[in-house]
Amino acid sequence: MKIRSILQILLLSAMWGVSFLMIRIAGGIFPPLWVALLRCALGAALLWTVLIFGGNKLPPRRLLPWLITIALFNNALPFAFFAWGERTVPSNIAAVINATTPIWTLLLSMAVHRTRAALFTIAGVLLAFAGVLVVVLSHTGDPAADHVAGGPLRGSIVIALAAVGYAIATVMAKAKLQGLDPIGLATTQLSLAGLMLLPLALAGAHPSGLRFGPVAAIAVLGFAGSGLAYLLYYHLLSQVSATHVAAVAYLLPLWGLFWGIFAHESIGLFTCIGVAITIAGLILMNLQPRAAGVLQPRSRPEAA
Repeated sequence: MKIRSILQILLLSAMWGVSFLMIRIAGGIFPPLWVALLRCALGAALLWTVLIFGGNKLPPRRLLPWLITIALFNNALPFAFFAWGERTVPSNIAAVINATTPIWTLLLSMAVHRTRAALFTIAGVLLAFAGVLVVVLSHTGDPAADHVAGGPLRGSIVIALAAVGYAIATVMAKAKLQGLDPIGLATTQLSLAGLMLLPLALAGAHPSGLRFGPVAAIAVLGFAGSGLAYLLYYHLLSQVSATHVAAVAYLLPLWGLFWGIFAHESIGLFTCIGVAITIAGLILMNLQPRAAGVLQPRSRPEAA
């Protein structure tokens, strides 16, 4: 890859990586549904501008049922679940749990296509899961989170469900939404997810006592994490191979730790060890050569 592409991959991973911290900051005054709604709305506003002036095309209407379903699992539910889970889980832990997305994608693909995985791929899955477990257990007992009703365990489960949602959407999109204009698809997904979340957010708790920090976090989350990041992601896919772009998935846990340090989150030795184990497992999953009848995963990086 060219130096420019490498720098763009680093920038993309940094934008998606900081999303976990922005979610936690925004959650200080915005209820989870509002975090998800505003994230979709701001991201969609930016993408609609690019779509209109860039001459991109929206997906055909015949695909609307699939578009709605994938928007639910890829945006509405995960965005709300991350905001909910991070009420009791630090952003750096959320970033590591998010790294299970390619694992769930692999397992779902195996179930749908009835394929088998290579031995080293299975080892990579187990190793990555073990790394995530080390990170989560290293956080158990953290007084910064345990005072909240439900504690970090429930938050971790909710975030893991968000990662499963990303995986479900990925498998569906690969089967039903191939060959579409990527900007049009991303614009449609965020718009549909926002429409799903709007009545629920209006019917539930509303934000109060607006402060600059959480409002700025929402702006960064929407415009950068869900708008500019999509544009950069698809630009990279047009310039370099999908395998190289998938390296973002390995960098997200590292960025989670990096941004967590700025937020003064508790990051111990076992957390760092767990992150290293997780990344090693993800790399092992994706380094295996293709063989007939053997499923090899392709990590699709996902933001929080």
